[in-house]
This record gives sequence, structure tokens and C-alpha cells, in this order.
Amino acid sequence: MQDAYDKAAVLAKYGANPAIQAIQAAQPDALLDAKFDRGELTLKIAREHIRAAATLVQKAGYNFLEDVTCVDYYPLEPRFQVIYHILSHRLKARVRLAVPVESIDPEVDSITPVWPSADFYEREVFDLFGIRFGGHPNLRRIMMPDEWEGHPLRKDYPVEGYR
Repeated sequence: MQDAYDKAAVLAKYGANPAIQAIQAAQPDALLDAKFDRGELTLKIAREHIRAAATLVQKAGYNFLEDVTCVDYYPLEPRFQVIYHILSHRLKARVRLAVPVESIDPEVDSITPVWPSADFYEREVFDLFGIRFGGHPNLRRIMMPDEWEGHPLRKDYPVEGYR
């Protein structure tokens, strides 16, 4: 098991993976890094290429978006990492796309044009972490009341809320 990203080692061993091949062939600058951990391939994707990478992964046979979530690495930068868990029933394989997002402009393109099921997941990440999804058809709060101030899953959010 690897703890750190090691793109060269992962590409040497898992380069035949359809997701890696598709991204490397069409958008080589989209793939920032690669890691194989806990039986799952993680591809770190440049923020500006996530929609194209999601499309390429889908065309490579990964047909089911399982989840979209976020991790807050406060106080480090990039502060956030938006993570997409994607499954291929035919290949019996999973791939995780991870997108680093800076705290200054926490925005990433929406993948709802690729997977419409990303709609509510992206709304949840927006509501709880404050990450905006460019091109989302209905980006608004989904869990917290509309008048709620802040994003409660950020690590710098006050325990008792803003007063």
C-alpha cells in the first residue's frame, strides 16, 4: 500500500487501466498525479479539466457516479479536495477523481452535464463546504436553511455557529 502519490510508479503498474489511458490520450495535462490505495485508483485531476476527465472516464467504461464529497485540509493550501467516486460495473473497478481546490476561489466545474446524478451531491458540497460548481443548473442550499450563515463542515467554522 502506498501512502503518497507516486504518479510514475502507478502509471508503470496500472497504466493499462482504461481511465488512465483515456485521460492520458486525450488530456495529458489533466492528470496531475496518481495513487493506488486500499484497492482503489485515485487520479488527481487539474481543476480546469474535471468535466473533460469525467467525460473521458465515462467513455472508458466507468458508468456509475457513486458519490461526490469534499475534504477540508485547513490550514493547508490547496485547502479543499473535491472527490468523485466512480464505478464500472462491466470492469468491476472503481476510480476516484480528486480535484485540489484553493480557498481563495473555491470553484470547480459542475459534472452534471456528464452525470446528472451529481446534482444533489454538488449541492450538498456547496452547502456544507462552500465550494461553487460552475455551470450547475440549480446551485443552492440543500440541507441548511437559506438564511444560514457560513458552511458548517469547514474546519474553521465556529462550533456554536456565527453570532
